[in-house]
Amino acid sequence: MFDRDCRACARLAGFLDTVKVRNPGYYCGPVPPFGDPSARFLIVGLAPGMHGANRTGRPFTGDHAGILLYQMLHKYGFASAAESVASDDGLVLQRCRITNAVKCLPPDNKPVGAEINACNAFLAAELQALPADSVVLALGGIAHRAILKALGARQADFVFAHAALHRPGHIRLFDSYHCSRYNTNTGRLTVNMFDAIFAELRQLLDK
Repeated sequence: MFDRDCRACARLAGFLDTVKVRNPGYYCGPVPPFGDPSARFLIVGLAPGMHGANRTGRPFTGDHAGILLYQMLHKYGFASAAESVASDDGLVLQRCRITNAVKCLPPDNKPVGAEINACNAFLAAELQALPADSVVLALGGIAHRAILKALGARQADFVFAHAALHRPGHIRLFDSYHCSRYNTNTGRLTVNMFDAIFAELRQLLDK
C-alpha cells in the first residue's frame, strides 16, 4: 500500500530534496490517493505537478491540470466543490478516488520507465482493492499503460485512445487525454470532449 516515506527512486528522492530546499513550505513527498476508499470510480493521473500536488499534498490540487478535472467532478456529482486549491479547503470526493501512476514529482513532469515500474506495486494494490466492475479513468497514455501493467494485462490488447473503453480484468478502463495545460491550451482536449467523457462515465456507474 501507499508509503509516505518511500525513497525507492534515487532520482526522484534527490529531486524532491532539492525542490524542498527551494520551497520549504511545499509537501515534497509521495502524494497519497485522495477520496472515498470504497469508491467504484478511480481516476489515475501521471504524477504530481510541481506547484500543484507536490505543493499541496493532494492529487490535482492547486494547479492548472486540476481546474477542468474538479469542475467535471463537481458537475457530475463526484465532488462537493468545483475548485480544489488546498488540501484543507474542505473539498470532499463522493464515490470517487484520485491517484497517480507515479506518486512523486518527476523532473520536467517526465518519469522514466524504471520509476513508473517501481511505483506500479502501489497502483496494483489500489486496483486490486476496487470492487468488481469498477470504472477506472486513465488520464493519458502513461497512466493507461501503468494500469495495464498493474493488472498484468497485455498492452497490445488494449491500445490507448481518447474515449476508448476497455475491459481488462475485473475493471472497466476508460481513456482520456490528460487535462494538462498543454492539452487544453492546444485544443487537443476541449471542455466539451472532457464533459462527454464524464457523461459516459456517469452512465456507466449508474447502470
